Amino acid sequence: MNSCVLCENPLEEKLKFCDLLTLKKPKARTCDDCFEKFQLISAQHCPKCYREGTCEICIDCDVWTKKGKEVCHKSCFVYNNEAMKNFFSQYKFQGDYALSSVFTEVLHQELKNYNDYTLVPIPVSVEKYQARGFNQVTAFLEGTKLQFKEILEKYDTIAQSSKMREERLQSQQCFKVKDKVTLPAKILLIDDIYTTGATLQLAKDILVEAGVKEILTFSLAR
Repeated sequence: MNSCVLCENPLEEKLKFCDLLTLKKPKARTCDDCFEKFQLISAQHCPKCYREGTCEICIDCDVWTKKGKEVCHKSCFVYNNEAMKNFFSQYKFQGDYALSSVFTEVLHQELKNYNDYTLVPIPVSVEKYQARGFNQVTAFLEGTKLQFKEILEKYDTIAQSSKMREERLQSQQCFKVKDKVTLPAKILLIDDIYTTGATLQLAKDILVEAGVKEILTFSLAR
């Protein structure tokens, strides 16, 4: 019997007959008690970036609009939540790869709706990959069994998590398109956490310069 990757209690299997036939539905890796501690973003959110708690365009999106940048983003969970912060502390900052499966079912259900778009994960720098041992975004995607394409490269900069909000909004370019890669016309850029949107805007800028016609963005948490 499988165990919850968060609390290690046994999991009950809830596969339907159709799941056994297709073998496409990812298995649950967390128990209901643990998963219910994460906070889904409610219907009351910024219409552009899914920031929780307001139905108006938020301050960050207003800044991007004034800079001539479009925001068309979706997120699933609130980051400012104890369970989510603890999750990312263990998964991303302590490098616990096993936790990449916690949100597999949710991500599979969300991302399969973008079948007209090529899923493109935000990369990590070579230095960060060597330190952590994996890219936290591609690890999420691998569990969904959905196809994705690694188009971008990132060179090492000061981590976004260590910057103040104003510094994030003023971040310098840190991405480039990989050599000899074929660019799709429509891309869904995927990151783990959306804070101010600076990382995704930088990646969008590079892709727009390279000729991509349509770009949406997505993150697990906001």
